Amino acid sequence: MAESSSSLPPLCERISYTNYFLRAVDLTILGLLFSLLLHRILLMRQNDTAWVVAFFCESCFSFIWLVITCIKWSPADYKSYPDRLDERVHDLPSVDMFVTTADPVREPPLMVVNTVLSLLAVNYPANKLACYLSDDGGSSLTYFSLKEASKFAKIWVPFCKKYNVRVRAPFRYFLNCPAATVGSEFSKDWEMMKSEYEKLCRKVEDATGDCYWFHADDDFKAFSNTKPNDHPTIVKVIWENKGGVGDEKEVPHFVYISREKRPNYFHNYKAGAMNVLVRLSGMMTNAPYMLNVDCDMYANEADVVGQAMCIFLQKSTMNSNDCAFVQYPQDFYDSNADELIVLQAYVSRGIAGIQGPSYAGSGCFHTRRVMYGIYLDDLDDDGSLSSVATRDYLAEDNLAREFGNSKEMVTSVVNALQRKSNRQLSSLTDSLEAAREVGHCHYENQTSWGKTVGWLYGSTTEDVHTSVGIHSRGWTSSYISPDPPAFLGAMPPGGQEAMAQQRRWAAGMLEILFNKRTTPFVGMFFRKLRFRQCLAYLYVLVWGLRSIPELFYCLLPAYCLLHNSALFPKGVYLGVIIAVVGIYCLYTLWEFMILGFTVQSWFISQSFGRIKITCGWLFSIPDIILKFFGISKTVFIVTKKTMPETRSESRSGSKADCPDQDSGKFEFGDSLYFLPGTFIMLVNLAALAGWSAGLQRLGHSHKEGGSGLAEACGCVLVVTLFFPFLKGMFEKGKYGIPFSTLSKAAFLAVLFVVFSLGN
Repeated sequence: MAESSSSLPPLCERISYTNYFLRAVDLTILGLLFSLLLHRILLMRQNDTAWVVAFFCESCFSFIWLVITCIKWSPADYKSYPDRLDERVHDLPSVDMFVTTADPVREPPLMVVNTVLSLLAVNYPANKLACYLSDDGGSSLTYFSLKEASKFAKIWVPFCKKYNVRVRAPFRYFLNCPAATVGSEFSKDWEMMKSEYEKLCRKVEDATGDCYWFHADDDFKAFSNTKPNDHPTIVKVIWENKGGVGDEKEVPHFVYISREKRPNYFHNYKAGAMNVLVRLSGMMTNAPYMLNVDCDMYANEADVVGQAMCIFLQKSTMNSNDCAFVQYPQDFYDSNADELIVLQAYVSRGIAGIQGPSYAGSGCFHTRRVMYGIYLDDLDDDGSLSSVATRDYLAEDNLAREFGNSKEMVTSVVNALQRKSNRQLSSLTDSLEAAREVGHCHYENQTSWGKTVGWLYGSTTEDVHTSVGIHSRGWTSSYISPDPPAFLGAMPPGGQEAMAQQRRWAAGMLEILFNKRTTPFVGMFFRKLRFRQCLAYLYVLVWGLRSIPELFYCLLPAYCLLHNSALFPKGVYLGVIIAVVGIYCLYTLWEFMILGFTVQSWFISQSFGRIKITCGWLFSIPDIILKFFGISKTVFIVTKKTMPETRSESRSGSKADCPDQDSGKFEFGDSLYFLPGTFIMLVNLAALAGWSAGLQRLGHSHKEGGSGLAEACGCVLVVTLFFPFLKGMFEKGKYGIPFSTLSKAAFLAVLFVVFSLGN
């Protein structure tokens, strides 16, 4: 437990990033937008439908900017000092680390292995750690890879701690030869470790193509005659740490889990897998804190666990027992993730300054008893359960109803809620039978799992859904953004995979927004969610809805050019629009460049932002409509990841690792995702061509004057932002737009032109 002496330096401190100049810029843009809306209202009767549609779109943009301004008003994060833990904490708390994977084809086992190895080797006592891997695919190949990885971990973990290796994912560490004297002890150990890792890689790669010998090993009998969607619960203790003293040669517990799957049974995607991990780990180690990491995000900072523990263990008024989880930003090594890095630097820090950042699905440390559904008001000042909460939560009937009928599960829940020490088992294998029981797919029936306990069900974005529930119960969260990044991951390949991911996220957000029980509005009005925190959630939950005004606004300049009607005001208020666009561009460009990114990176991010909204988020709307009418359900599709052979180092591991995006190319496919973007491009090109040829003279004349240079410039801006589609019209292969997509878009564009001219 933590030392209470106030004379010792703090384990962490809150850092504020308030910038009055940025506040002034935000308010200036907001004021210009409101003045533009007022002008449109005053001239509404003198203009046609395009003016009304423009007012609707600009109202949406103004609302989003108002929300962003509120979010960014008081940015903050935390700086932790893990080196002070030894002098402040006598007995470090245990941590259960969860890694999830679902498909050995789309998520290569070697990638999973590297993530696991990086976690097993973190700078934290090994006897205080346990790593649980959830394999929703029930793959014998994944299990084999992890068994081989555990053998390598026995030499990899001591090597990392002996030489204080910074990057502890082998596939990244061995990219560059270290600066060491030839023949030195370190040089010999390094060569040996690299050789052993290459052997591990060959074993995994060979097993990928030839699995015949799995059936000859008794340890693989559990995988015989199983299918990814039809198999019993499989729990395997791959490695058990029996040393128990936490020295540098020990390796943490390592357990493989594949929950029961049955056809025609809804398994609640990743949220269901996470809840099984919570229950199974409760049977075995029952650590008070839990780390959730995606299989493609390795630990890039050796002290990542200690940094999070500094937040949880700090006893002060700024963080007194009310922190439910600690979220690290998501950074990537293999793709152009500049936009996400900038977004986290400003928006995520802004949310962190309110009630705390939202849970982002990976790189997050959770408090176990908070995940068991308790409210902040249920605790006394010392962090123990209040007498009322003890009576309500620990009643035997309530425990069985909330957490299921497993006596072992109920016992572990009681221990977690009362912050008692972990049960001392002679061996992890002693709890295997009880662990398998809570992994059955019917175990959650008639319980509160997924409703008020654990990861919440009802959305494909279970992270944000769960986060809303936690903050609505009065808890706060903390944000740490260390340098170097704590975790680095793999982004999906560009094009269709990226659009599918954006669609899934947007659909999941809308599921939360329209959920009458867990929407942030319920949390704000009837629970403990703060007003600005509700706005922060609203900012992401309306992603899908934002696609409608974005799509309309991309088409409006072309419509007005063809129809010979005015879209933009004349005179002074045209200057207002130019000022808004100019200030916004300079503002966002400054945000990118202050973080070390280039003008090209800024432009690519602006372009992809428009593309993902109109080509990815747009499809989330029919998904939700079909779900609400009971016609179909939203589907969670595992995003394809790539395992690189060689990578170049860069700031966050992104710029040098993305040849497609760095070369300015965009991958297309025959999916409908690219139909809206192609349609937008063709319509605006047709409008520019018609305007140049004087075709608009055939249209109508309006009191405020017809279309002109401003509308033409609007079309040019749209074409510029959708430039990847213009290039795709002349490229071939994966970089070219398929003829089927082009023909469909051309047909829709012809209809649009005819409608605009004849309306």
